[in-house]
Amino acid sequence: MTRVRFGIKTTPMHVSYEDIRRVWLEADAVPEIEDAWLWDHLLPVAGPKDGQIHEGWTLLSALAAQTRRLRLGLLVTSNRTRPPAVLGKMASTVDVISGGRLIMGLGVGGTHQPPGAGGIAGANPAIEEYEAYGLTLVPPGEGVARLAETVEILKLMWTKDVFDFSGRHHRLTNTRNEPKPVQRPGPPLLIGGWGTRLLRLVAEHADVWNVPGPPHNSVEFVAERARVLDGHCADLGRDPAEITRSVQVLVSYDDPASTRATVGALVDAGVNHVVLSLPRPYPRGVARWLADEVIAG
Repeated sequence: MTRVRFGIKTTPMHVSYEDIRRVWLEADAVPEIEDAWLWDHLLPVAGPKDGQIHEGWTLLSALAAQTRRLRLGLLVTSNRTRPPAVLGKMASTVDVISGGRLIMGLGVGGTHQPPGAGGIAGANPAIEEYEAYGLTLVPPGEGVARLAETVEILKLMWTKDVFDFSGRHHRLTNTRNEPKPVQRPGPPLLIGGWGTRLLRLVAEHADVWNVPGPPHNSVEFVAERARVLDGHCADLGRDPAEITRSVQVLVSYDDPASTRATVGALVDAGVNHVVLSLPRPYPRGVARWLADEVIAG
């Protein structure tokens, strides 16, 4: 029987650094929780537009320095926000700080999407966010192509002493990266998303595939996308069991039985890594509560 691993996600929006730090330190002491995650947005995507939101990688670095056991990362890093080599340097540093606990979570980032895409109601929140920070949206196909180049650059950053790179979207000359990550040949690669072209990239390169689950996407949707991933693996001659199937689930504090039922349905559909996403505000002792009320069930 495949073992199911559990993580938590603290969305750093409308919540203080002190509260996020508290939850991560609580989770670091709860062995049933194996990993912890942030996200990568620069403006709130829900609630008051003037609410506080913390930048993901700098916050991750602070938490990496204060935890001892948890694997950690971003679900997921936007590939549109930082140049690939800069991201590779940042990730290497966080892996060193954490003593080799980073999971490199990556996603396409901001692309042109219709309202309601990804199970999130309303207009594409990336439009306002990217305009505010001087970033540009790209067509989905270009986003996947840029992500593919980033994956290649990251692997070079983590394994080569010096290298050049010439792609359609990025060019690097005499690139060096020291120190290298603690993990060799580099941190595990998680790619998040659900598009058919993106799933091809997952089949080619990822150790972990992640997708938002209920309430944003149904269990049936996750299962259907998993079958598409399996098809890509078959085309490439890759064993699909090599790829961890990871899904984010929004926790209900009032009805943990419903969360347990959702987790059970996902596990029955082949999911073997569940990230329990915590609504704000975070109750005291929430990590132990999750272990007892959701994970143990």
